[in-house]
Amino acid sequence: MLRSLTRLQRYYLYYTGGFLAFIGVLAVLEQHGMPPRWIGYAFLMFTIAMYALIGIISRTSDVSEYYVAGRRVPAFFNGMATGADWMSAASFIGMAGTLYLSGFQGLAYVIGWTGGFVLVALLLAPYLRRCEQYTIPDFLGARYGGNSIRLVAVGAAILASFVYVVAQIYGVGVITSRFVSLQFEIGVFVGLAGILVCSFLGGMRAVTWTQVAQYLILIVAYITPVAILSYNVTGNPIPQLVYGEVLQKVTHLETRLFDSPAEVEVRQLFHERADVYAQKIMQLPQSLNNEREQLSTQINQLKASDAQMRDIVALERQRRELPHDPEQAKARWEAAMFSALERSRKPIHHAEAFPGETEAEKNIQRINFLALIFCLTVGTAALPHVLVRYYTTPTVHEARESVFWSLLFILLLYITAPAYAVFAKHEVLSHLAEIPIAKLPGWVTAWAKIGLVSIEDINLDGVLQLAELSLNPDVIVLATPEIAGMPYVISGLVAAGGLAAALSTADGLLLTITSALSHDVYYRIIRPDASTQFRLVISKSMLLVVAVLAATVAAEKPGTILSMVAWAFSIAGSAFFPALVLGIFWERATRKGALAGMVVGVSLSLYYILRVEFDSIPWLGISGFGMDPWFHVQPTAAGLFGVIAGFATIVVVSLMTQPEPGAEEFLTKIRLSNGRDA
Repeated sequence: MLRSLTRLQRYYLYYTGGFLAFIGVLAVLEQHGMPPRWIGYAFLMFTIAMYALIGIISRTSDVSEYYVAGRRVPAFFNGMATGADWMSAASFIGMAGTLYLSGFQGLAYVIGWTGGFVLVALLLAPYLRRCEQYTIPDFLGARYGGNSIRLVAVGAAILASFVYVVAQIYGVGVITSRFVSLQFEIGVFVGLAGILVCSFLGGMRAVTWTQVAQYLILIVAYITPVAILSYNVTGNPIPQLVYGEVLQKVTHLETRLFDSPAEVEVRQLFHERADVYAQKIMQLPQSLNNEREQLSTQINQLKASDAQMRDIVALERQRRELPHDPEQAKARWEAAMFSALERSRKPIHHAEAFPGETEAEKNIQRINFLALIFCLTVGTAALPHVLVRYYTTPTVHEARESVFWSLLFILLLYITAPAYAVFAKHEVLSHLAEIPIAKLPGWVTAWAKIGLVSIEDINLDGVLQLAELSLNPDVIVLATPEIAGMPYVISGLVAAGGLAAALSTADGLLLTITSALSHDVYYRIIRPDASTQFRLVISKSMLLVVAVLAATVAAEKPGTILSMVAWAFSIAGSAFFPALVLGIFWERATRKGALAGMVVGVSLSLYYILRVEFDSIPWLGISGFGMDPWFHVQPTAAGLFGVIAGFATIVVVSLMTQPEPGAEEFLTKIRLSNGRDA
């Protein structure tokens, strides 16, 4: 049987067998007392060492190999590499967590992300492959002509990819800080070693073969714990088939827990806390002065009595941590008020579609569900680091075929994510809710140290109610093995899978950014006569700079993984989708129209994200510029406005300007197949 396989298939079969044997060895060692931290280190070092080895073997100084892997990646392996490139930390870590917290509403991510590949197959992949370019700005430059469109495309590609790569490096920091006990900020920069070793040495060639290896790890890591959990709960190890009956159990548990007297009391207490913060905000700056004076009075009274020093120190620390000025107090208290309000709301049932107390609220949920599907579908079809993968196949036919393989490999994870969320929620509702806080399992404390889990006994009854438990969505997948009491080697396996997902996507994104800078800006515009060697030196130098900058931003924890990724999709969709689709299918589209459409689309999306998501940017000294959403659309779906505006602008401006010379000839070339590429 092995003889019938290709050499590449045999290599990756041996690799998969070796990885499974490695897991088995660690499982045996854990039974013989191997500490959990050592297991975490073993997974981290083994997987990064394997990626580094592949990167070293695949190193190249050839421009075609560096940018498009020599255009000779078979469709099957390109589909697997695309799957790894696509299934980022957002898919691996964030999606099941979002489904856990939002239930039915989270299915927008599953539908949108898979639907995007249908658009790629039908509208973009074959035409991009026939164009024989290296990057998406390359294609737009060839279609519309001139350097202006190339520069705008480079700026949009860098912006979308940078936001996306920050989310991946943030995911690396979460994983390393939990499973190898590194400080979050240090873990972020440690993860850079694994990211850089592949893309730095061999560009697209090394990244492609590393991503195939990473896909094998991430899919095994994602499916294994939920399959074990499914078998433990239902006796069936295929969670995709049986999570419906577990969902019914979850619904019964929710009905009992949500309306219990203790839960109602806790939600009321959080509502009262929100009212207190609202009063304090209204009474600024006097409320801040009063709070500081009250603490000072209490400290002086304790010092004058026989109070213990630790009580005095605690109050002094509380006084030091007070906001320094009314503006800071307003920002901090508003955040605390909204957090308390969120906890005071009655939770939604996992299976409830478009939840809301009134028909208007249900319509708002429906609008956001559809808007998010639209943005994710269009954004998927416009992401530069995904589209460039279809430059790497030998023929146009294989480009189409690799889209099929991409969808198949991605489907394995995406049909598992809803099951993951349901089984995790069943474990939490069954074994965590209504237990004494003193008897909480160790994983709660471990994740609380990283800031992804918080417990507050607001009614002081010593028992955990659901409203007193706050789970960041990024913790669900990584903590599920611990929640279900599985051996720690399963937790290490999941961490390795999450790391593979984050590293594979970060590699592709960094390569997209540096290719845009070195190839589209430096080589195409600044120095067309640059030697091959010097072009690669520039690319690798840019890679280091961008990677360090992205890690620095990620260390600031700017948002959840999924929210940052959704912003990247809106930016990419607004910038590229209208210009690409109209450039391929509408001969009348002009350079001025495409330029105007890209600028208007990206600007509108950015404007909407910044003003709805943020009320201030402290490091710029800007505050108070927030606004209410348009038509109740959340900033994760900002691309809805950007894409529509982009299409409209391109059409209007193109009709007002002269047709592009050579457009008909270019479109004839990329639309018609021939014997060589069919």
